[in-house]
Amino acid sequence: MTAWLAVLVPLLVMFFALGMERVESRMRESTVRQDELDELLERPRPDEVRALFRQGTVRALELFRLRNRGGRRGTRRSKVSS
Repeated sequence: MTAWLAVLVPLLVMFFALGMERVESRMRESTVRQDELDELLERPRPDEVRALFRQGTVRALELFRLRNRGGRRGTRRSKVSS
């Protein structure tokens, strides 16, 4: 029994560490720069506020970045049913 634990515990720790690495990499990809978020919250447009409320920070920042680039070409407004 002790031999099984000596083999099983390190394997479980290794698999847990690999799983946490995947979670961390996904979180790292979805991080938002603090200066962009501050600027968005200082001067929001109505569509950005609506996106922030309905779809979250990522979509609101997409709209904000499009506005800063100077274009709104190719974007669609989507209706979200409540």
